[in-house]
Amino acid sequence: MRGLFLTLEGPDGAGKTTQGTRLVEYLRRAGLSVVSTREPGGTAIGERIRQLLLDETHREMAPVTEMLLFAASRAQFVREVVEPALAKGVTVLSERYVDASLAYQGYGRGIDVALVRQVNEVATGGLLPDLTLLLDIDPAVGLERARTAGGKEGVAGRGDRLEQETLAFYERVRAGFLQLARESPQRIVVIDAQGDVERVHRRVIEAVQGLLAGRKMAPESPE
Repeated sequence: MRGLFLTLEGPDGAGKTTQGTRLVEYLRRAGLSVVSTREPGGTAIGERIRQLLLDETHREMAPVTEMLLFAASRAQFVREVVEPALAKGVTVLSERYVDASLAYQGYGRGIDVALVRQVNEVATGGLLPDLTLLLDIDPAVGLERARTAGGKEGVAGRGDRLEQETLAFYERVRAGFLQLARESPQRIVVIDAQGDVERVHRRVIEAVQGLLAGRKMAPESPE
């Protein structure tokens, strides 16, 4: 049986890493073999590209360059990680995927969304997730979280190159994500990511359970 492809999306600071860790635990309790990964990155090539994209010294990076670098990382990611795992029946959970480029480079940077979509169709071979969990958060709240979080690529208090963008940029990104959810309601589930981590986790599990129920492998909901 083919594995499931799940993605976590949302503006910076929405809690994707925290919720991803908890979701992996849930999926493994369900008896699934899971690969947890991130984008850009997930491969040796992708991690090198990630460094370029998030390095704050590359302020001169053109929006089209940014779009193509994300797509290049994604092309390697799909072929090296996602497709082989799915073929073996392994579930892949990725923090970010194509929707991020549509929101950030399309709606955020102002590149034609149709062009961003076309470039990513080439990069991914048209592969889309079975389910996308969109963690929605007020941009001001998310940016404050992202810029002060430890263990990130950016400088504490400033964040990485993308996290140093303006609030207006992140407002466009959020609007883009929500528009994508309206366009693909069967795939993208919007979850309010502000507030209690446990409440958000329960909502994430509820969204995933329907997918697992179709395969008769959903464990009990968390209390």
